[in-house]
Amino acid sequence: MSLNLIELFIEMMCAERGASKNTLKAYKNDLIDLLKFLDLKNIKMNKATAEDLQEYLLNVAKNYLSAKTQNRRLCAIHEFYRFLLSENIIKNDPSKYLQASKSEKSLPKYLSEKEIEKLINTAAQQNLRLHLLLEMLYASGMRVSELVSLPLSAVTHDTQTVTIIGKGNKERIVPLNTQTIKLLDKWLMQREFTLNKGRQSKWLFPSFSKEGHLTRDGFFKQLKKTALQAGIDPLRVSPHVFRHSFASHLIAHDADLRSVQKMLGHADIATTEIYTHILQDRLKKTVEKSHPLAYSTQKGY
Repeated sequence: MSLNLIELFIEMMCAERGASKNTLKAYKNDLIDLLKFLDLKNIKMNKATAEDLQEYLLNVAKNYLSAKTQNRRLCAIHEFYRFLLSENIIKNDPSKYLQASKSEKSLPKYLSEKEIEKLINTAAQQNLRLHLLLEMLYASGMRVSELVSLPLSAVTHDTQTVTIIGKGNKERIVPLNTQTIKLLDKWLMQREFTLNKGRQSKWLFPSFSKEGHLTRDGFFKQLKKTALQAGIDPLRVSPHVFRHSFASHLIAHDADLRSVQKMLGHADIATTEIYTHILQDRLKKTVEKSHPLAYSTQKGY
């Protein structure tokens, strides 16, 4: 029965919340881990108490999982038991008073503008598709899942924009630069030769994968290989690092947080504020350069 409840919950998250595949997979794995723990104690999920759930979370912490993973599991438990309560499967929510672990906020990892340029130039020496993928990733700040699954209809040449369907099926429009548009035009002329004769595909980057388009893993491997060829540590390079670099470099060049928030597709500007370390450095330099007192000190007044 417990496994059926998990399946029902996942169906709800997909249909009503529009949760991404990665979120659904993570939540399902987290709840199955809880199920296994409770099974060992002969406790059904809909009969678990707050003490049972707290004991599980303590067990998770003892296994040295990161605070981020612990908090995601707690979030899955909260959502799951709220669902059971809304469906009248349980009368009280045992997860109601469970506390999240305190985690240190780490600054986003990003590459320098020269390193990004080096990676893109290296990709350009490999093939047109890889060159375009890196250009689009850096030009738009897309998530890798959004990039590889772009439909042909996503790109609008008249306005030089790309329409992205993000988390929760939310749509956002991001402008592309002239260089990226030129590469895109070249790719569209070459794209049909990557398909079997007579085969049609709705994807911008079609492939013979089960999904019908380039996969995250496939792109990830190409990116790591490109980093090696560019002489950059592959451990420092990932699609998400490109996304962080996009945002960090925009803010370093005076873009405002609200604009960056819209382009990244963050629902809450608080999420975008992780990039304010760049803004703080810029403000400090502005004060040192422009404030009257700083100017007076430099002049020796």
